[in-house]
Amino acid sequence: MGFGYRNLQMQLTDSAIKNAKPADKTRKIADGGGLYLEISPSGGKWWRLKYRFDGKEKRLSLGVYPDTGLKLARERREAARALLAERIDPGEVRKQEKAKAAVSAENSFEAVARRWHASWKSTRTPKHAAQVLRRLELDVFPPLGATPIDKVRAPMLLQMARKVDERGAGDLARRDFQICSQILRFAVGHGLIEFNPAASVQPGDSLKPRVKKHRARIEGAELPALLAAIESYEGNLRTRIAIQLMALTFVRTVELIAAQWSEFDLPARQWRIPASRMKMKTPHIVPLSSQSVALLEKLKATGTGEVLLFPGERDHERPMSNNTILFALYRMGYHGRMTGHGFRGVASTILHELGYRHDHIELQLAHQERDQVSAAYNFATYLGPRMVMMQAWADHLDSLRTASDQENCFRTTTDSSEP
Repeated sequence: MGFGYRNLQMQLTDSAIKNAKPADKTRKIADGGGLYLEISPSGGKWWRLKYRFDGKEKRLSLGVYPDTGLKLARERREAARALLAERIDPGEVRKQEKAKAAVSAENSFEAVARRWHASWKSTRTPKHAAQVLRRLELDVFPPLGATPIDKVRAPMLLQMARKVDERGAGDLARRDFQICSQILRFAVGHGLIEFNPAASVQPGDSLKPRVKKHRARIEGAELPALLAAIESYEGNLRTRIAIQLMALTFVRTVELIAAQWSEFDLPARQWRIPASRMKMKTPHIVPLSSQSVALLEKLKATGTGEVLLFPGERDHERPMSNNTILFALYRMGYHGRMTGHGFRGVASTILHELGYRHDHIELQLAHQERDQVSAAYNFATYLGPRMVMMQAWADHLDSLRTASDQENCFRTTTDSSEP
């Protein structure tokens, strides 16, 4: 094996390279040791290295002038010579590096994230999917996008989230971190990495503490009086039934007011809310207590709507306003003390106190984002226990309301008796 180096004397200078003019044909200016500058008729200048390996003459590109200057070109020539001295073909090394770079580009964090998004968005609304991709492009891809997925580490994720947090977007920083964790779980599932580095840390390990803002809601001890106030509400019947169903099912207000009769199977005592109407964009089953079924049958008998349970007063094709329930609570004397959403918090607190399992309660609240597999699993596994829990919850509300009625009756009798 020979290197083909006859003259190692340095012949080129920076000024000579700058002043070198193109010719009608490609011309070559040697520097020595196999290194030469190739000048095209259009004026482009490329560094080339001529060498021999296993008896064959070969050429290697070392860069384009002026991005690659004379000094750097010589350093690259010497690096190639060192490989040749070890009987390693620098051209093959270059091919391996390019192949590795191509694999890294294909499996960069951004490339994998976009593959995840293409799969994930199929069960989301176009608007939500676009928002998530926009957050990735603005917050995540600039610092992490070019990093190979197997090189992403927990400190890098926390640093990304911290930069978002520093501009006053703490909640967004946490959501960005959670999205990254989903992408990394996707990578684990597809064999691109062995573990999810986001699983070993929490955004709170690096971000400012988050101050939670709770919606107004009463305490559990105040619930009997509220139930009595709802029972005696003299406003619109549909509004009263809506509030009663809100208390019994503790779904989100928007999920209740837009409910359609086609979602209900009263004989089976189930309300199946489609994914398109759920915050987490997965289908949700609400087991119906006997009290809920009775209210629904009463509502249906009023003939208020063929499609919607709670059509608007003026436009029956649209659901009632989400302020209808709130304003009714105001008229009952609960302004600033209770909202429709507040029934969710009250139910969660009391059901935990009554000893029901946390995962059953959380699933019924539809708090957790689920993929299609886990959603199907939860439907099959927890529906029975949730049915029992929801009936027990309705019975508990009945007992609280009965106790409140008896107390009010006792007070009335005592107040009217002779001293």
